[in-house]
Amino acid sequence: MDKLLAGRRVLVIEDEMLILMMIEDMLADLGCESVTVASKIGPAISLVEGQEFDTAMLDLNLNGIESYPIADALTMRDVSYFFSTGNSLTNVKDGYRDQDVLNKPFTLEQLSNILSRSLLRLPS
Repeated sequence: MDKLLAGRRVLVIEDEMLILMMIEDMLADLGCESVTVASKIGPAISLVEGQEFDTAMLDLNLNGIESYPIADALTMRDVSYFFSTGNSLTNVKDGYRDQDVLNKPFTLEQLSNILSRSLLRLPS
């Protein structure tokens, strides 16, 4: 288990239930203490505003709606995040291209690596 991930609180925004279940299992295997999930913009922003997270994983496309408002809310709270997507990296909008992107499908090792990078990223 990666010690960097032990006890971490991760926000996962994902609209596909099977993918979400897989991510939750992977994060548990990596030792994350708390995994909080949402699948829509409004509830996700409420979570960001009401809880503390070490990092967040944002599905770029939530049933046809881009997750940039959640990214903006995380930035306001100095929470690092990265995007996940099954689409092309060219779909990431200007102003967000400096964020890491995890391509679906991904392995446990790829998730661990991107989480580690995200947790080491200093708030701007």
